[in-house]
Amino acid sequence: MANALSQHFTFKKLVKFVYPAVIMMVFTSIYGVIDGIFVSNFAGEAAFAAVNLVMPVLMGFASFGFMIGAGGSALISKTLGEGDVKKARGIFSLLVYATVILGAVMTVVGIFTLRPFAILLKADQKGILDECLLYGFVNMCGITLFMLQNVFQSFFSLAEKPKLGLLVIVGAGVTNAVLDAVLIAGFKLGLLGAALATVTGQAVGAVTPILYFTLNRRGTLFLGKPLLKIKPLLKTCLNGSSEMMTQLSLSVVNTLYNYQLMSLVGVDGVEAYGVIMYVSFIFCSIFIGYSVGATPIIGYNFGADNKRELNNVLKKSLIIIGISSAAMFALSMALNYPLSYIFVSKNADLLAMTQRGFYICSCIFAVMGFNIFGSAFFTALNNGLISAVISFLRTLLFQVVFVLCLPLLWGLDGVWSANVFAELTALIVTFTLFMCHRKRYGYFIKDIQNN
Repeated sequence: MANALSQHFTFKKLVKFVYPAVIMMVFTSIYGVIDGIFVSNFAGEAAFAAVNLVMPVLMGFASFGFMIGAGGSALISKTLGEGDVKKARGIFSLLVYATVILGAVMTVVGIFTLRPFAILLKADQKGILDECLLYGFVNMCGITLFMLQNVFQSFFSLAEKPKLGLLVIVGAGVTNAVLDAVLIAGFKLGLLGAALATVTGQAVGAVTPILYFTLNRRGTLFLGKPLLKIKPLLKTCLNGSSEMMTQLSLSVVNTLYNYQLMSLVGVDGVEAYGVIMYVSFIFCSIFIGYSVGATPIIGYNFGADNKRELNNVLKKSLIIIGISSAAMFALSMALNYPLSYIFVSKNADLLAMTQRGFYICSCIFAVMGFNIFGSAFFTALNNGLISAVISFLRTLLFQVVFVLCLPLLWGLDGVWSANVFAELTALIVTFTLFMCHRKRYGYFIKDIQNN
């Protein structure tokens, strides 16, 4: 079956194929950044702290969308590589419908979780409980849209329509930005305006793909009769467990960071960490976007048993990630002050704290890309267990250990350093797993012969 996934990928072709997914992920990350900029400058520091405090629980529930998108992409691309297009379409439809049902359940659970979560983080003691609940409630009502948007980001590349997916996400991002300006800066709606802008942008990113895949039935994938079997759904969840683990772990860890910062320096610490996370989301999204874009290629060649091309894509990907890591590290160091100033220009002490934390945390950009791609690579090989191990260690276990221990040695600098030590430790694990499984999957081996 001749298609875009079956070609030989040069550096130019590989970058051309994956760049729409990269830009899609960047625009997705910009949602929260845009909200943060408008909220911090027009709604005040308390509102900005409330957004940062409640964001981890929102991302935790949205993680199920990342799971279905990443795991489903790996399974469907493998099925396409095996030549079974009809089955691939049935799995595609099954996963989209399952996302809608799961999103509805998550909405109900999430609404009842918001208050105890905010109280646990001492939002009531700091006088920002109402702000947390307002922003969280509106966003939780739109969590199904957010999940669908994340799912379709993976599926557009799989359907060989990465540019269309890019246009959809750009439209969603522009909608969010314009409504932020109108509702927050114009109508002075504060956190309500920020939440409404975000949900409306997500609606564009979710409903547009549904219409496209429903009405356009000439492509490789379209919405139709689902494959009503539990095995593909379970396989998808296993494949995508690492991506879900990543997002859930980030939610847990960000909550722990916020708790530590509230104890050490109060609301200012949460605000500083929020700024660092906003910028980190954008940089991190570049690596995630590349991994999302490359996953269908890896999965397809794995399904087609084309070890030579699998090896080719892996080697080129590692080179691209290495160059990107160096560039992003240098860029983050150079843009430290202007990026911090955008959010917290009105408070000199907070600006200084944010800059200090930013400098320390910037070191993660030199290594995190290899860990993100390593996890996604094993997901594409339909080995959800190894992928989940990398994600679990990188985003949860190592993070928790270092964020609890390092502040005892270095105080606030220990909080900022925890992420760096976690990524470095995870890199050792990722490299070890790569080398241990090279014979099993046929990469990093000379004179590869396709079966």
